[in-house]
Amino acid sequence: MSGTMKLIKIALACALALTSILHATEAAGFSVDLIHRDSLKSPSLQSSFEHVEATVQRSFNRAKTLILRDGGNNSPQAASVDIVPDAGEYLMRFGLGTPQVETLAIADTGSDLTWVQCAPCQKCFKQKAPIFDPSKSSTYKPVACTSPTCKSVRSTSCGGAKGVCNYSIQYGDRSYSRGDLATETLTLGANESVPATIIGCGHVDQGTFGAGASGIVGLGGGKESLIRQMQSSIKGKFSYCLVPISGRSSQPSKMHFGDEAVVSGAGVLTTPIVAKSPDTFYYLTLEGMSVGNKRFNLAPLSSDDDEGGDEGGDVFQSGEGNIIIDSGTTLTFLPSEMYREVETAVKREVGMKEIADPARQLKLCYPATEEFESRIPEITAHFKGTDVKLKAYNAFVKTSESSVCFAFAESTSLGIAIYGNLAQMDFLIGYDLVKKTVSFKPTDCSQA
Repeated sequence: MSGTMKLIKIALACALALTSILHATEAAGFSVDLIHRDSLKSPSLQSSFEHVEATVQRSFNRAKTLILRDGGNNSPQAASVDIVPDAGEYLMRFGLGTPQVETLAIADTGSDLTWVQCAPCQKCFKQKAPIFDPSKSSTYKPVACTSPTCKSVRSTSCGGAKGVCNYSIQYGDRSYSRGDLATETLTLGANESVPATIIGCGHVDQGTFGAGASGIVGLGGGKESLIRQMQSSIKGKFSYCLVPISGRSSQPSKMHFGDEAVVSGAGVLTTPIVAKSPDTFYYLTLEGMSVGNKRFNLAPLSSDDDEGGDEGGDVFQSGEGNIIIDSGTTLTFLPSEMYREVETAVKREVGMKEIADPARQLKLCYPATEEFESRIPEITAHFKGTDVKLKAYNAFVKTSESSVCFAFAESTSLGIAIYGNLAQMDFLIGYDLVKKTVSFKPTDCSQA
């Protein structure tokens, strides 16, 4: 695993850790500002390149957790919750409890249960904000072991005192959160209240959590996610528009819910969401990739492959729902054979001498020069029913003042393909869980 994790130590740090300042709009929908972690408004300032190393490390860890979900006898969320906490994705600002306590937590589309650290903390990671004290909230209600909610939420047990339902979430990098399952009021912006939201109140939380966040906001597709709990009020719709990570812009990214999240107009590209297990993830179908005018298609899944006859380990690459779109993973992971073809084509198109990655994590790196920028080929992701053309900064990430590296990686042992957030920058990306579609619209997200 160390070799795999090393391979990614650079792209994820520049990823997108963002602080969301929610402001309510009309009742039919509302919007959220997502502030890039490296912006001047972020509560977690570091140098961009320090973040690249740290985030890329967590990106591989995160990708590794995705394979664990299908193995073993545990429920998907018990096996791993598919996010490495403090992976630098989004920090959402919201009110928790009554009276409201301002809270910051990582907003993640690859996770379901929303949880925060709670008093009394038996063993908690350091956080900048005060620990949430449920005893001071009039709307906090522990979930009883006998409650249908306890039985329906994954990774719960009833071994605790006072008959309270317990949860236990494990992460691929050995981070974890354990505590009581409860319901509580969340307030998004000035007056968008979500009463009786299922949350985890963590009393034992350890791992790679950063001090800027108090926990996780689950925006995945599982029934305990915030999105599913708000589904009727937001009509199953949410979207986001990620500002490019280059520079230290204070311009926030945007996240929208309900009618505010509709992606429409000229240039919209739409592909189906495929229903698969676990339901946390948003599965799409990738048919191929192009570099310049050279296209590489994924081979159809044969009956032998379906029975496990693919010795290359890339069975997952074929068929419907073969890739996850994930705002919490920075790099894009491709099946081994396709990655090698794409990498070879990029080398051919660029035609410049490669350099070593300063952090020794990514494979394909070049000097950060104007000549290199002029040679970057157009790369296109061919999803079912649509083609998404990437810009240079979707495909390459700056890893130092003098180096730029390819923001794609080989999935090899990961067992899953992932469309990461670098590839999603400057696209308005809308999820419609009623129509079961994801839409892409090329957009200047700094002006969105």
